[in-house]
Amino acid sequence: MKPKVIAVVGPTASGKTDLAIKIAQENNGEVVSADSRLVYKGFDIACAKPTIEERQGIPHHLIDIVEPEYDYSVGDYYRDAKKTIEDILSRDKLPVVAGGTGLYFRILLENYNLPTVETNYELRKELDSKEKEALLQELKILDNTTYEKIKDANKRRIVRALEIIKALNKPISELNMEKEPEYDVEWIIPNLPSREWLYERINKRVDIMVEKGLIEETKYLLNKHGRIKNFICTIGYQEILEYLDGNCSLESALNKLKQHSRNYAKRQLTWFRKNPNLEIKI
Repeated sequence: MKPKVIAVVGPTASGKTDLAIKIAQENNGEVVSADSRLVYKGFDIACAKPTIEERQGIPHHLIDIVEPEYDYSVGDYYRDAKKTIEDILSRDKLPVVAGGTGLYFRILLENYNLPTVETNYELRKELDSKEKEALLQELKILDNTTYEKIKDANKRRIVRALEIIKALNKPISELNMEKEPEYDVEWIIPNLPSREWLYERINKRVDIMVEKGLIEETKYLLNKHGRIKNFICTIGYQEILEYLDGNCSLESALNKLKQHSRNYAKRQLTWFRKNPNLEIKI
């Protein structure tokens, strides 16, 4: 029998962190974060990183593990998360993988096989300097099948796809991308009464973030790290930076933040609802 793992997935502000903690408490478990921003030290308020108090004594893994300057890849995540899960299982505890980064779940817990390609920082820098539309056109020429699959993805994922294609000199669509899942996974999503309910929670969360010091956190990170990519491309910081740069009012920046967060939640819901094994948990 395969080892048991519980996956708690869902869009931002859906209550998945609280649900994951509750499941871990009831099942002698530990939480493994599956969030591409919680890995970064200092990305706290904008990314709704659970505080020590909010974790309620449940160990949380893969949070605050690298500095924002490090470009933490999905390959890094697979390596670290697999090692963490095996450690939790070796202590007869239940791994509860929780987060909102769909690609992390696909690589770690589904049947998706990750191509083994070392990061080419020179090539990545060259690709990063191009506009997203130019990258998409290049991808369409090199691998139209992959282009159709990820044309609506963020720029980072498109860059990584081109990096893999150029390293292997072969379209990703021609690679064997399937593997046997390594774990017996129970897929859970928090109960969402309606999309309007979720959007209202997102709007309130933004207001709470400001009360907690989002603007001060943004200033601190800007002073400490400068305008590095992982900082300026993170929802929450990018909108506040516009305000700090004098390009818009605070009200306008917060409205943009709420809108961008709602758009992101919509994309997350679309991704996760493709999973036929997803069970709603109240």
